[in-house]
Amino acid sequence: MEAMLDTIVLGNSVSQWLEAIALGLGIYLFLTVVVRWLPRRLGRLFERLPEKLERKLATTTAQQFVGLIERTQAYFRAAAAVYGGSVLLSLPEGVRAVLRDLFILAVMAQIAVWLSYLVETAIKNYVSKRRDRFDAGDITEIRWVTRIAKIAVWIVAVLVALDNIGVDVTALAAGLGIGGIAVALAAQSILGDLFSSLSIVIDKPFVIGDFIIVGDKMGAVESIGLKTTRVRSLTGELLVFSNSDLLGSRIHNYGGMKERRVAFSFGVVYQVPAEQLEAIPGWVRDIVESQKPVRFDRAHFKAYGDSALVFEVVYYVLSSDYALYMDIQQAINLELNRLFEERGIEFAYPTQTIYVAGDGVEAASTTA
Repeated sequence: MEAMLDTIVLGNSVSQWLEAIALGLGIYLFLTVVVRWLPRRLGRLFERLPEKLERKLATTTAQQFVGLIERTQAYFRAAAAVYGGSVLLSLPEGVRAVLRDLFILAVMAQIAVWLSYLVETAIKNYVSKRRDRFDAGDITEIRWVTRIAKIAVWIVAVLVALDNIGVDVTALAAGLGIGGIAVALAAQSILGDLFSSLSIVIDKPFVIGDFIIVGDKMGAVESIGLKTTRVRSLTGELLVFSNSDLLGSRIHNYGGMKERRVAFSFGVVYQVPAEQLEAIPGWVRDIVESQKPVRFDRAHFKAYGDSALVFEVVYYVLSSDYALYMDIQQAINLELNRLFEERGIEFAYPTQTIYVAGDGVEAASTTA
């Protein structure tokens, strides 16, 4: 048995390989247990804390700590295990350098994940404490800034990692500068969408939650990304617009509408007496003003139609809510119908009257 353990394999004895494997597995299992067990344990502890301001503040910081633990990635645990186990082995310098570089890359990637989480949570906490001060446009800007900040974190992490594994970052930056023109030419559409996204965030032609119409497509804005904007249509499907194409289109934004102008017409038969014709605009005004929230504008006897005396009504619904507008219009229509029925006034419908000359003049009326 001892002879077998002393057998040399790839420059190390079998016993050294077993010790290295055991150490690596131990490191991986320890980190895995910490990642899975500690957050649950701390979560139960937080639930027992009294809801006081001091405890809330402490809990917020502790919850961020728990979030960091939960975001410890499997590749980081694996890299730590392999690198830790390799310490017990005699390895060629080239192999050890590769393992070291891989471990550095895993560490920097993990740090970037942690920093991205801290940036995101810090901004969320800032917004939640001042929610009443921000509108939808401000929230859109904040989300865009969050994305840029997280991208910056990853860029810095990559540069630091490359510098630590021996890459000349200065020469790399110079090379990227020389090749930047070629990259820009190859990625014109991507860069165009990126700058269009920045224009949307700054100029705010629409914000998240607005209902927009672009050509024959319509829906509510769900997200504004670096390349595309996603809109949820009325029928449920997700519409994805390129930011450049979106800004190049004519956008109807109903989200910024403070009130809705409504104009509708109706007709009554020619047999309605003049006194009632004069009274109809006032009756309609009373009906419209009884609705809330509404601002009456006008009601007029507009025209002599082919088969009706036409009235036109204009009012404003003091809200952009389409469902509310439809509820109000329905209530007005029902009240108008009830009033005309009580007064004996008939709504007009398309008819045609034919006069026939004979011994006596007879008239025949037909419905078109």
